[in-house]
Amino acid sequence: MTDGFEAAKAQRNALERLGAKIPGYRGFQDRELRRDVDKLLREHLSAELARQKGALRERARAYTEGGHLASLGGFDRLDREIDGLSQAIRFSDYGATGLFDAVKIGEADLAQLYQFDLSVLEDLGEIESGIGGIPAPEGTSGDTPGGDPGPALDQLRGRVRSLSDRWKGRAQVIGNVVQTGKAS
Repeated sequence: MTDGFEAAKAQRNALERLGAKIPGYRGFQDRELRRDVDKLLREHLSAELARQKGALRERARAYTEGGHLASLGGFDRLDREIDGLSQAIRFSDYGATGLFDAVKIGEADLAQLYQFDLSVLEDLGEIESGIGGIPAPEGTSGDTPGGDPGPALDQLRGRVRSLSDRWKGRAQVIGNVVQTGKAS
């Protein structure tokens, strides 16, 4: 996220760069830019999850078309969990405070939150791999030999739950900073 912040900073127009020279304004401008970058990252993570849900639905469609309807419950549960995680990410609190907020989140705390957010991308890569590893239904050609999707779906649900728990931890860190004035 720090790289995203620096890239966004480098793209400021001339008026924004001039404003950065005004005492006090630069801090405000940087905080607002951090909020924007944080929002963009969360929207990207949420969009990535939506893309993965599409791939999951394609796998489920193959089971529907193959007449393997008993397996669809596992697909539906995983779809709902991915959707819940996506919404939690999209609508979570900012990783930065506004100009008039009583408690300011420090640079070190922000850097830690941004690193966390970036690590979520790696976790999403594992979920995507897991979706690709769901076996195709018996009697169809697919990436993975036919079989029971239950174990793969259960494993994926565990990964999604684990990531959801980690994401809730992010919200707790932000809440602790706002309540106490410092990160725990």
